[in-house]
Amino acid sequence: MGFLDRFGRSGSARRGDVDPADMAHLAAWTRNHYGVEAFVEPRTTVTDVTVVLVAHDGEWTRRVVGERGAHRLSTTLNIPVYDARRVGYPQRMRDYEARRRILERRTAEWQ
Repeated sequence: MGFLDRFGRSGSARRGDVDPADMAHLAAWTRNHYGVEAFVEPRTTVTDVTVVLVAHDGEWTRRVVGERGAHRLSTTLNIPVYDARRVGYPQRMRDYEARRRILERRTAEWQ
């Protein structure tokens, strides 16, 4: 048992499997958005392999999927999957975040 295993990482997370709740979220998010693409992010010292789903308008969501889950994404969700290290993130994602920050600022000013 590793040190981090004591802090809530389940057995499935240690094996690189996707948490069923996370996969349900990704599937539902994909069904409810148009033009979704997946960008797989590598494992870091803090997190396991993650995926960012980006819709046509730049809206996005991120979940931990593990190595096995990353390999199954394309067939499970029936969407294109890219390696974020190689292709980067789409400009529409950055534009969406910029619009969201502007709207939050304007909302705060009006209150």
